[in-house]
Amino acid sequence: MPMFNNTRRVKHSPEEMFALVADVEKYPQFLPLCEGLTVRRRTPREGGGEVLLADMTVGYKAIRETFTSRVTLDPANLKIVVEYVDGPFRYLENRWSFKPRDSGSEVGFFISYEFASRMLGLLMGAMFDKAFRKFAEAFEKRADAIYGKSSPAALI
Repeated sequence: MPMFNNTRRVKHSPEEMFALVADVEKYPQFLPLCEGLTVRRRTPREGGGEVLLADMTVGYKAIRETFTSRVTLDPANLKIVVEYVDGPFRYLENRWSFKPRDSGSEVGFFISYEFASRMLGLLMGAMFDKAFRKFAEAFEKRADAIYGKSSPAALI
């Protein structure tokens, strides 16, 4: 099963990075392969945060696939968990963590997935691997664009 795990130090606070990753509707503006994202439902979580049911459309050249995920936003623990619901995968799990570090934060990103179709896996697998390697950089660039190169909150 393909898997990617990355930890990256950034100059922005954990709260800023959590908010950026939690703003899933903005993903098509900056995330590789993401062509569309629609939140179908938002449900408040007991103890804070919310659970989203979201459809993401990914594409590369002539191939387009849409899948549905349950996204659990846990701001109190600075964690985001994405669980696969429906679409072209047999399995997909994605986890984000945000920890305070001197002058910023450490962002953890983990994803494990398997396409339901061997053919789709052959067609899209290599592109997904490349895109996941660029995700951390895409989020960091987005944070710099939104919060500035050196966030005041990260310097406290």
